[in-house]
Amino acid sequence: MVDQALLLLRIGVLVLLYLFVWRIARTAIRDVRGSSESMILSPGHGFDPKPPPAAVPVMPATPGRLVVVASDILPLGAAVVLDQPEVLLGRDPRAAAVLDGDDFVSGRHAMVRARGGAPTVTDLGSTNGTYVNGERIAAETPLHEGDEVAVGSTRMIYEPGATP
Repeated sequence: MVDQALLLLRIGVLVLLYLFVWRIARTAIRDVRGSSESMILSPGHGFDPKPPPAAVPVMPATPGRLVVVASDILPLGAAVVLDQPEVLLGRDPRAAAVLDGDDFVSGRHAMVRARGGAPTVTDLGSTNGTYVNGERIAAETPLHEGDEVAVGSTRMIYEPGATP
């Protein structure tokens, strides 16, 4: 009888161990893939049912630009003109500044957006981060004249455009 109880106890511990390992693996896979689950809230619990209308980006008459001051990929003095509402930086061939060959840059590394005539930069979840004036950014960050944006080994200085 004691032998049977010990056998059942061993099987129970083994089952719990497998469940624990399975849960860790499932969590790790979800973190790598990105969470596809969403939190659903009922109306009136945390969100306004009518979102505010999206602001139309105001582009200056002469768009600003990011001028390369250091890079292993781009020539010094090259400029990324911020003439679109959204300008992608990364290794993606559709990026405005294609940094293919820089192992520290993600495909879709950072996005520069026009926000009321003033640009902002946002890290798009890159592994190595996006830096503004030497500080790693965690949220959308406004750019001011002379700010340095670093993506991988490439450092660029923001120069604003002329407004009407």
